[in-house]
Amino acid sequence: MSDENAASGETNEFETEVEQPEVDPIEALQAENAELKDRVLRTIAEMENLRKRTERDVNDTRSYAISGFARDMLSATDALSRALVMLPAEARESGDATTKSLIEGIELAEREMQRLLAKHGVKPIEAEGQKFDPHKHQAMFEVPDPTRPEGTVVQVVQAGFAIGDRVLRPAMVGVAKGGPSQAPADEAVDKSA
Repeated sequence: MSDENAASGETNEFETEVEQPEVDPIEALQAENAELKDRVLRTIAEMENLRKRTERDVNDTRSYAISGFARDMLSATDALSRALVMLPAEARESGDATTKSLIEGIELAEREMQRLLAKHGVKPIEAEGQKFDPHKHQAMFEVPDPTRPEGTVVQVVQAGFAIGDRVLRPAMVGVAKGGPSQAPADEAVDKSA
């Protein structure tokens, strides 16, 4: 035997015959098609989620972009309200034309600021007579009032405001203490049912 034959003969002995199953080209293409279809559907779903998230972010930005400015404007509106409260009633009634004109100008400026805030979605938080809500109200003091249910807002020290569903500034309130709790009223309703 020549070296070539010997070398080729040796390699033939060491080669192992691995039978690979024949892959049906149609089945391979169908599997690849299913995989690509799955990837396309997942990509479409991801894009739809991204579109919805972006739309939600844009709406939030539109709604709440002026929050800082509105909060600052509330301070100015409060100052105008305090100026009107501090004016004695006799100055309003018996004051000279200049004083009356000044008072009317302050009232007009305060009403216009309230209108502009409302135009941009800033609304006052209802507090008087409501059940105390720590998300909307800030308790400043408790008032012993046996005629009102405990935990009811009885006095508003400073109005609260919200923009959309977010609180810009909580209402500073006085809360009833010592009155009947809300539970007996609820139990009376349940017994009658």
